[in-house]
Amino acid sequence: MFEKTIEFICQKDYVDLKQNYPKPIKLNIPEWFKKLDHSHVKQTVKGCMPFLDAITSGYVLETPQDLALEHGKLNNAGVPYSSFVFGLSKQNVRSQGLNMNDAGYTSDSVHDTKQLEGSPLVDKNRNLNFHKFYNPWKIKTPPGYSCLFTPPLNNRDDRFEIISGIVDTDTYPLEINFPFTMNGDKYPNYSGTIKRGTPYVQIIPFKREKWKMKIHSNDKSKKFEPVFFDLDLLYKYKKKYWNKKSWT
Repeated sequence: MFEKTIEFICQKDYVDLKQNYPKPIKLNIPEWFKKLDHSHVKQTVKGCMPFLDAITSGYVLETPQDLALEHGKLNNAGVPYSSFVFGLSKQNVRSQGLNMNDAGYTSDSVHDTKQLEGSPLVDKNRNLNFHKFYNPWKIKTPPGYSCLFTPPLNNRDDRFEIISGIVDTDTYPLEINFPFTMNGDKYPNYSGTIKRGTPYVQIIPFKREKWKMKIHSNDKSKKFEPVFFDLDLLYKYKKKYWNKKSWT
């Protein structure tokens, strides 16, 4: 089968750092999943191929440098504020990653809460503005292919997550940046650092095609019969229905 190619393009200075390159997300399987013991006696999600496909499909972006974040803290007037600092000194760029100021970004970028008025994301973000991750990589796919950008499936950071989106990466010529929301339910007033190399975006390329929905009945069955969890069904799915995917 002919393999499609996804290209990640960045300025030479950052490429030469040889760190935190985009990579197949299958190289980012969480440790807790690796440690699971799955058998007929002890049934775990490790035996579920749909779960495994979700965490191993596509590619992953990692944060290119340390990012200082304060969210929900109170200022001197007692008003909650949010601050997101990504600029590093030029002396530290080789050890800490990409200096976004050198890449042409001189200030933080935010989305006002009014842009998502009525969305539960606003409450989750503690009614504060949404900050944005700057991504140094341009992403190019073959003609007719787009990319889904989403938090790492079944493996997202518990502090924050990007707001998912789809981009036609075969025609869009620029870097794609990612607004994110804080997990205000768990971290109502967070102060800390998102370390360089933190996985934060899962990229799943797909072919754009026209689809038509159809609804009809199953004439062979006259009543609904739910399928309960069955370990043998999991093994049967892997052996009979599952198709191996390749992401390199």
